[in-house]
Amino acid sequence: MSIFNHTRVTNSTFKLDSERMRQGWYSDKYFVNIAQTLQVLAQQNYHFAGRAPAMTKQGVDLTTIATGDIEVEMQVFTRRPTRALVAGVDKTLSMLRHCTGYTTPTGDFVETWEHLQVEAVQDGVMVYYGGNPLQVQPVLRIRGRYRDFALLETPILGALTRASRIATNVYDTLEAARGKPILFFPARFDAHEVQAADGYAYDIAVRRFNHDYQQQVGSFVSTDAQGDWWGGFGGGTIAHSSIACFLGDTVEATLAFSAVRPPEIPRIALVDFQNDSVATSVAVLKAMFSHYRAALEADQENEAKKYKLFGIRLDTSGNMRDVSISPLGDKKLDNGVNPRLCWLIRQALDKAWESWDLPTAWHSRATEYCRQVQIVVSGGFGPQKIKWFEELNVPVDIYGVGSSLMSNDSAAGTNTDFTADVVRVKIEGAWVDMAKLGRCANDNPNLESVDLRGL
Repeated sequence: MSIFNHTRVTNSTFKLDSERMRQGWYSDKYFVNIAQTLQVLAQQNYHFAGRAPAMTKQGVDLTTIATGDIEVEMQVFTRRPTRALVAGVDKTLSMLRHCTGYTTPTGDFVETWEHLQVEAVQDGVMVYYGGNPLQVQPVLRIRGRYRDFALLETPILGALTRASRIATNVYDTLEAARGKPILFFPARFDAHEVQAADGYAYDIAVRRFNHDYQQQVGSFVSTDAQGDWWGGFGGGTIAHSSIACFLGDTVEATLAFSAVRPPEIPRIALVDFQNDSVATSVAVLKAMFSHYRAALEADQENEAKKYKLFGIRLDTSGNMRDVSISPLGDKKLDNGVNPRLCWLIRQALDKAWESWDLPTAWHSRATEYCRQVQIVVSGGFGPQKIKWFEELNVPVDIYGVGSSLMSNDSAAGTNTDFTADVVRVKIEGAWVDMAKLGRCANDNPNLESVDLRGL
């Protein structure tokens, strides 16, 4: 459930490996140890026999406490500096619904999820952290017999950490881009199994940005898997490898792509193959317009749509300097995709039609065709570089961003790790504070009671 549609994503989407999750296959071994220890103690009818130095409730006969069946309150939270955009909650709820319980000595699994009391925020909620670990905003609160859900702490924290990290990084990047579209390009930098969850987190971030800034930025992922959980589909056009298949002829590769692919796929030419982005952009633009004009003059409007150049993409490597840039330039300023190159490209695109042999009747249409071509940049872009481009008003329309969206760096302030604490235990029907020193039970007004039955 997100704050945007109030509809839970269920296990029919997640397809959890429930059998092995119930066995602790995905759990840190110390959680397996405590769950199995408590289960054996329950079978032995063990009762507490220690001193209980952290016990604050007075007048309790400690020997009446059946430790094996102890009920706890656990809170799950992150301490990402300033704020974190939460995603991954529904997956954690599916874990609780399908994997809470215990395995009998005969190997049967007994579900006990109906005995849990669960509160959770919705995906898309923002939580804030001011630096005091005693003041956090839980995103999930679980009350129940600890041995029944102890094994789930590891996968729960992992699901929240990964999704919220991606969502928060995307949100920060959208802010840096001032609402310009961010193409989601991290698929190649991680295992394919995470694509669906990552794409979902990206979409949550785009929706939250639109909600906060009253924008209508679209979600653009590169693989179908990234759109699986929210109904999106992968998009993309021409890769360097496809240009290599046309012997380095970017114009020929772009025309061939345009001729055979459905017209609804945006035609975005990748123009840095020969490291001469300005000349290549102009050559592609001229060839595409020539086919566009010929189709319209033949009253073939559908054919003309195939040759509408949506944009050009710059992806110059950071160790290269485009031939249009002076070789005497500064490495930081003039290598890779840089502001100067973008301005040169924009000027060249806008004026390209002036050198074409066109009848007067086509001048205004050619001008519009050229000026509507968008500039897409990729390669080494993250919030800082994007912010720099935006401060300089570089004529970029779309940013392609990859590995920086997975950043989890304490120094960079992107650390989004989640953790969980048992903060209370149930003694004689009352909840008693039982957090380790330096932690305490906290509240979050966005927590809502969750009915696990529908999951």
